[in-house]
Amino acid sequence: MLQSFALAALLGASSALAAAAKCGVGNKCPQDTPCCSQYGECGIGAYCLGGCDPLTSFSLESCVPAPTCKDKTLKFGSLDNVKNIGEYLGDSDKADWVVSGEPVLNGGNTLLTMPKGSVGTVMSSTTYMWYGNVKARMKTSRGSGVVTAFILFSDVKDEIDFEWIGTDLGTTQTNFYFQGITNYQNSANTSVTDSFNNFHDYELRWTPDKIEWWIDGKLGRTKERKDTWNATSQNWGFPQTPSRVQLSLWPGGLETNPQGTIDWAGGKINWDAEDIKKVGFFYAEVESVTIECYDGSNGIGTNKGKSYYYKDLRGTNDTVVDGDKEHIIASSRPPVWI
Repeated sequence: MLQSFALAALLGASSALAAAAKCGVGNKCPQDTPCCSQYGECGIGAYCLGGCDPLTSFSLESCVPAPTCKDKTLKFGSLDNVKNIGEYLGDSDKADWVVSGEPVLNGGNTLLTMPKGSVGTVMSSTTYMWYGNVKARMKTSRGSGVVTAFILFSDVKDEIDFEWIGTDLGTTQTNFYFQGITNYQNSANTSVTDSFNNFHDYELRWTPDKIEWWIDGKLGRTKERKDTWNATSQNWGFPQTPSRVQLSLWPGGLETNPQGTIDWAGGKINWDAEDIKKVGFFYAEVESVTIECYDGSNGIGTNKGKSYYYKDLRGTNDTVVDGDKEHIIASSRPPVWI
C-alpha cells in the first residue's frame, strides 16, 4: 500500500553522510552538491552512486552510471560480498551488495536486523536489472509496525514490490510505481503461510510488457503494461528503467511517522516486543537471491555494455543507454571518477 519513500525518508534522516540540501521533483540539487540520493538529499561522492536520481540532480551527468545486469546466485552465508554504503566506490566486481544498517550472520543465512530505536537495515544490489527475473528465499520479520520488503527500485523511482506487515504474516502485499507516483489502485494482496516461521521463494518476473509476482513457484499476480496507460500524462505508468534489488526491514510504525503510515504498518512499533527482549532486535532472514537478466535484442532491456545512464529527462525506457561509461569513483567523498 505504501511505496518505499517512507523507508527512504527514515534512512535518509539517519544517514552518516552529511547532506547539504533536500531535493525532489521541482527542486534540483545545486552545482556544489550535485547528486540527489534515493533519500532526497544532495551530496557528493557516494551520493552519486546507486540510488542517485538523474532527474532531480543538478544535471543528467551528475550521477555515476549504473553497472549493468549480471546473472548470479547469491548466498547469504557470508558478508564478504557486502560493503557499507559509505565505503562502496562503484566497483560491482568487489561487492554484490551495499548496506545501511546492521546485517548479522545466523546459521548460514543473513539477518536483516532492527535494534531498538533504529531505522532497520537495507541491502541494495550493486548491479542493476533492466527487466529480468529475481528470486529471494527468505523469512519476514514480525510485530506491529514492523515492515519487511523485497523490491526492485530504479534511480528514477520506478518500483516493484513484495512487502509484509508484521501483524499479518499470512498476507503478502504486491505493488508497483512509475517514477514514484502514488496510485492506490496498483496494490494487491496474495496469501502466504506464516511468512515469519517459514521460508518462501518470492520471485519477480519483469519484462517490457508485464510484471508477474510468484510465490513458491505459483503465480500470484500479473500486471500488463497495456493496462497502465495514463491519458492525462500521456505515458505508461509502468516500471521500465534499470533497478537495484533491495531487501529491507524498517519501522513503519515509528511514532514520528504519519498516522497513515503507522496504520498501514499495523500500528505503533513495540520496542519491548518478544524478539527485542530475546535477541536484541527485530529480524528478517535471507538465504539466497537469484538474478536472471533479461536478454533484450534491441535497445530496450539489453545488458551488453558496462553501464546504464540516461540521455533525456523523461526518464523512460527509451531514454536509457546501455553503454560503456565508467561507474567507479576515486573516493567516497569528492565527486571524481576514475
